[in-house]
Amino acid sequence: MSSKLPIVAIVGRANVGKSSLFNTILDRREAIVAREAGTTRDSIMAKAEYNGQNFWLVDTAGMKNPEDDFEFTIQEQILQAADSADVIWVMVEANVPITEDDRRVAKMALKSRKPVFLIINKLDKTKNADLAGFDRLGIKPIIRTSTTQGLGIDQLLDTLIGVIPKASLEDDDNRLRIAILGRPNVGKSQLFNSLAKKQQAVVADRAGTTRDINRTIVRYKEREIELMDTAGIRRPGKIGQGIEHFSVIRTLSAIEQADLAFLLIDVNEIGVQLDQKIAGMVKDAGKGLVLVVSKWDSTEDKTAFSRDELAPKIIHDFQFAPWAPLIFTSAITGQNVTKLFDLALDIDAERHRRITTSELNRWLRQAVDAHPPAGLKNRSPKLNYIVQEDDNKTPAFKIFGSHTSFLHWSYKRYLEHSMREKFGFAGTAIQLWFIEKHITHKHGESPTYSGGKK
Repeated sequence: MSSKLPIVAIVGRANVGKSSLFNTILDRREAIVAREAGTTRDSIMAKAEYNGQNFWLVDTAGMKNPEDDFEFTIQEQILQAADSADVIWVMVEANVPITEDDRRVAKMALKSRKPVFLIINKLDKTKNADLAGFDRLGIKPIIRTSTTQGLGIDQLLDTLIGVIPKASLEDDDNRLRIAILGRPNVGKSQLFNSLAKKQQAVVADRAGTTRDINRTIVRYKEREIELMDTAGIRRPGKIGQGIEHFSVIRTLSAIEQADLAFLLIDVNEIGVQLDQKIAGMVKDAGKGLVLVVSKWDSTEDKTAFSRDELAPKIIHDFQFAPWAPLIFTSAITGQNVTKLFDLALDIDAERHRRITTSELNRWLRQAVDAHPPAGLKNRSPKLNYIVQEDDNKTPAFKIFGSHTSFLHWSYKRYLEHSMREKFGFAGTAIQLWFIEKHITHKHGESPTYSGGKK
């Protein structure tokens, strides 16, 4: 079985409090909040947790008439949210009568046929106001909130947990799913076509041709492989014309559906921070990852020396995922394209690796003896035993002990490095959950430094 975290998108016209709600739920400042309308210009996403249920929370820019190309790109974000999200929260203001923009947002959300909530925010700005008129938007349930005072947030989340399942489970059909990710115009569609051996995606020199997730299924070494070609993620703040839009929500959806991802890096544009951000999304989702340097045919110096000179620079940029293999390809000449399938099958085998509890505990004792964890006076962490989770497609391990909250993130990194040296897991994220012996483990809490607080 495989699990997929639900995606919850917050939509609404500008300045109704979407970013404030986003921050309140996450209990940290992830989005910009300001009095000026239209502050949020790019969708922002983060993992959220409530009562043991994990989900992706996505904050979108305010919806308004697409008066120019800049506003058009904002509207595209919201349409993508409706297309890719599992639940949509439509937010309005309690102290402002229903506007035409509110009606447009509500209509768009309802048309998606996804579960839709209506959030009437800013209750603190109304006194005995009649909110019955908001029924005309046709959305239920209706939750009344004040993000500034924290009113209604628990009711909102309780209602959400009642709608989304503990885990979105899919039948294990033994199909390997691969998402092809990257910025616009790095060669994703060319690689997609080269792998699929047929023109299923439109290939063009113009950035942003691929808007939706294109899919095809191929067979390789008696294994079904589903390829997913995603629209390119735009650089934040760089506003393009029309179709070249920020498509991070669909990319996030593709990552959640995939077992592993090919992240394409343009050989002519290495060191781009957005490439690292995408890799971080894959890692946080607990999926496999291959760093694919594309367009090797476009460089004048294709010698092994040139490749060996570039590789350390790229590896340094992605040092937070040292387990991700690096490969140089050309979809045009076909260089190393078939090797990608072999790499994918190897990584999938690593993701299914199971280690006995006795082997794990022998390793843990050796690792702790070689390098005991440091702590404070009377608060030294003790790691007692470890087991592997059976119901998680990402290799995940529960380490039980005492004072585990005092473990430094560098020690958690040491344990992960030691585990990889002993057992492998090349090409895939792994998760270490540190659990106090007297606390019942809830799947999704207290991850390693790779996915949680350090």
